[in-house]
Amino acid sequence: MKTAIVTGASGNLGQAVIQKFLAEGYHVTGTLVPADPVKLTINHPNLRLFEADLLNETAAAQVSQSVIDNYAQIDAAILTVGGFAMGSIADTTSADLLRQYKLNVETAYNVARPIFLQMMKQGSGCIFLVGSRPGIDMRNSKGMVAYGMAKSLIFRLAELMNDEAKGTNVVVVVVVPSTIDTPQNRKAMPDADFSKWVSPADIASVIHFHCTDDAASMRETVIKLYGSS
Repeated sequence: MKTAIVTGASGNLGQAVIQKFLAEGYHVTGTLVPADPVKLTINHPNLRLFEADLLNETAAAQVSQSVIDNYAQIDAAILTVGGFAMGSIADTTSADLLRQYKLNVETAYNVARPIFLQMMKQGSGCIFLVGSRPGIDMRNSKGMVAYGMAKSLIFRLAELMNDEAKGTNVVVVVVVPSTIDTPQNRKAMPDADFSKWVSPADIASVIHFHCTDDAASMRETVIKLYGSS
């Protein structure tokens, strides 16, 4: 049975990914922040939950080690943890930059690095990082300076890992959704056309497809999921 790690298990996207991969027969290890206020209601014999502060490099590395100890390999890792902040250059301090870097880059790197090293030993595996449209093009970052700058580094991380993984079946993919249809986003933007947004379930399905044999020959390392927007 294949294994997957999903960070941010209690988030909207994290829960959708967990449900999809469980339905497809994976052993799934989901990470929660310590004292997570959101209670995960998914109950499944193939789901393990692991509390970890992903800003702590040692704690983050224990997530992948736990999966290796239990299942000997890691087939997929979907890293959904991140953060968002508004702010123009006038409003953005270096402390704001650092906070977005920690939430979006450091949490991803602390988990992705040991997983990547394990997958390189195996010679196979897929890591999925969550990017953003502001991260792709700084022209989309107006009013989101710290967030856009931090997310841009996610693409550079994927490029570096894919360069090191040449000649193997290890692939690092950046998933780039537009606005995700979540209760929180609907509340924040009540006048928006929700039909143009992309659902967490659709994102989860695309991620899973890229882990299947049907997608084995694909080397698309940036997947844009913009819905109808």
